[in-house]
Amino acid sequence: MQDLSSFFSDKHFIESQGNIYGPSQLGAYISCLTHDDFHVEDADIVIVGCGEQRGKGRKLGYSNAPDAIRAELYQLHFWHSNVKIVDMGNVLEGATVNDTKAALRTVLHELQQEGKTVVVLGGSHDLTLEQYEAFKKSQKMINATVSDMLIDLEETEGVTDRSFLMDMLTEQPNFVKHYNHIAFQSYYVEPKILETLDKLRFDFYRLGVVKDNVEHMEPVLRSSDIFSFDINTVKYCDAPTNDNASPNGLAGDESCQLARYAGMSDKLTSFGIYGYAPEKDIHKMTAKLISQMLWYFIDGYHVRQTEAPFVDKDEYLSFYLSFSEIDAEFLKSKRTNRWWMKLPSGDYVPCTYEDYQTASNGNIPERWFREQERLV
Repeated sequence: MQDLSSFFSDKHFIESQGNIYGPSQLGAYISCLTHDDFHVEDADIVIVGCGEQRGKGRKLGYSNAPDAIRAELYQLHFWHSNVKIVDMGNVLEGATVNDTKAALRTVLHELQQEGKTVVVLGGSHDLTLEQYEAFKKSQKMINATVSDMLIDLEETEGVTDRSFLMDMLTEQPNFVKHYNHIAFQSYYVEPKILETLDKLRFDFYRLGVVKDNVEHMEPVLRSSDIFSFDINTVKYCDAPTNDNASPNGLAGDESCQLARYAGMSDKLTSFGIYGYAPEKDIHKMTAKLISQMLWYFIDGYHVRQTEAPFVDKDEYLSFYLSFSEIDAEFLKSKRTNRWWMKLPSGDYVPCTYEDYQTASNGNIPERWFREQERLV
């Protein structure tokens, strides 16, 4: 792997803190780029900060959000010494927004090539595009999931935090096999946007649907390579940092649950959190929430287990049934208790126990129906 140090600030956040962390706190455990013992090759999770936010407003300065998050994250107590975490610091601000994005894209691509799981601390939400570009550069087809109260498909001049999905989902050649959108708020989204996503056979989940059954998002994230989280997904009272936030949204604990599902996914290797404005953060509540989301992501990574191949029948419980004149097979992993369903194509896709129950009652699970639509 090429030396990436030239893309980062030569002074790391940790150097301004002194020796203030106890042995069980993350600040004492995480290896940083400026440390003599830094070896990214040994890492399971790599933290990368990028405060670029000119995609939100051309006159906005470089955000201190990544370090504000680190200030809270490093204080948390660490329970999983088998998970190796390194923090590379903050990508240097470029002369133009495209310069910064090119640097971030290079860093993420190199880490993706090395098989690392990367956490990006933004920055504005359009940096999600660089998460995608890291895979595109490798010509790898991916499933992407975004959590945002808005759906950023506006038509604008240049890439912004309100339009980046247009490039990500329509630019050719395209390497997005499937796209999921979690917790959008209907009154902020044009109906035509949802019609467009539906025609593309992409899946989108209203805020109310997610809150009613947040555990149903686990299969969504289990099949994702990328997860991008805009902090405006969280209701204002739980993340009081965004002037444009909504009084409705996910609660803090629900956001942490999504982060844990992302960490549990043995497919997901790119997780970004965006939209945090530290200068507006009342009592640092939003920074605390994001740090706790990261803690749960690490906790999920700790229990991440690579499933046995589906041909290894001894590792699964098999359930055969028929619904709507369709013969189907459902598998339950003995290792993780997670469920899969087998499509007529022979592919196994993640599902929930409720999907199995629906099929047991002779009805077609919505998840099965949507997967079949995408094969047509």
